[in-house]
Amino acid sequence: MQSIIERKEYLDWLIRWKEKQIIKVVSGARRCGKSTMFDIFCNYLLENGVEQSQIIMLNFEDIDLEHLSNYRLLYDYIKPMLLPGRMNYIFLDEIQHVEQFEKAVDSLFLKENCDIYITGSNAYFMSGELATLLSGRYVELKMLPLSFREFCSGLGANQHELSKNEKFNLYVENGSFPYILKYGHGEKEAREYLRDIYNTVLLNDIVARLKIKDVNMLENVTRFMLHNIGNKVSPTKIANTLKSEGKGVDQKTVDRYIRGLTDSLILYEATRYNIKGKQFLTTQSKYYAVDVGLRNVLVRGKESDVGHILENIVFLELRRRGYEVYVGQLADGGEVDFVAISPDDFAYYQVAATTLEEETLKRELAPFKKIADNYPKYLLTLDEPFGTADYDGIQKRNVVDWLLKE
Repeated sequence: MQSIIERKEYLDWLIRWKEKQIIKVVSGARRCGKSTMFDIFCNYLLENGVEQSQIIMLNFEDIDLEHLSNYRLLYDYIKPMLLPGRMNYIFLDEIQHVEQFEKAVDSLFLKENCDIYITGSNAYFMSGELATLLSGRYVELKMLPLSFREFCSGLGANQHELSKNEKFNLYVENGSFPYILKYGHGEKEAREYLRDIYNTVLLNDIVARLKIKDVNMLENVTRFMLHNIGNKVSPTKIANTLKSEGKGVDQKTVDRYIRGLTDSLILYEATRYNIKGKQFLTTQSKYYAVDVGLRNVLVRGKESDVGHILENIVFLELRRRGYEVYVGQLADGGEVDFVAISPDDFAYYQVAATTLEEETLKRELAPFKKIADNYPKYLLTLDEPFGTADYDGIQKRNVVDWLLKE
């Protein structure tokens, strides 16, 4: 029996916003652990004086609730369950299945004794009418699959048998979706599970929502994007590449498919940031997968991919740690892998598989040396001998140790 992984940062966020007069929205890719997070939070409430009768928990992926797929029916179902004179904690999981659900949520929000939490598995459920209607009335927690630290804690008894690097190899190979840990070290089962997630997202979220007729072309674009994590891509470049392979598609269609992939939270966009001018740029973004295990199912990795896979893992970890993450653009056209910005921090990151060769080290340090400011600069590699160093203030760190630190 797999034990529940305590996801402290997310639990702390929910506790911090508890009973505040604002709607709590939890977004994240399918199967990243949103429903389990609600279970963990409900256990916390029950352990802290809340009674079971005060908690209303509905998961709209449950076919038993299909009759509530209209906002009016949902509201009429919940209203008689509310306890007068007491706080009611209302959890609406995968709410995007309810038509015009924002009307029901808004009506419940108007009641002073309703503390509302909702989840959805894509970015569309928080777009358009909902964002307009609930503008200024919600806060959003953006969940990701497991961090490497959480993954290690979820290995249970197995974690004592494995070295740090063996755990990391498992994380890279099988991925970070919580349910993967149920299969222990079963690569075959993990791959089947990840393929199911991929098919569900592609067909239920993207194809259905965008009314896509050519599913094969969507798959071609998806594979191209996953193959090119960490590379500068544009819809025009993708369209031209696919055309050269005999897969004709126009740039507008590619752009629409990329938006579908980012809205379904399978891909994340890293836009560019002009370091000297402190400006955000809108061209030549890079994209990263929500999970490298999911990418492995569709794109079998080559040795040359190691750097980009590491970049992907670091990108997601920086987002988990509360940073907005950009690709740093230098004045001479060069770049720094990541500029990480949060309300109280600002830092630069370079990621490389190894810098033990002198030429490689020089190449990775060069962008940092062109930056005039004094913000922290980190070089993350897989190196263990000489894994930690200080090059005139540029801190070299072992990436696995960096992922494990609090």
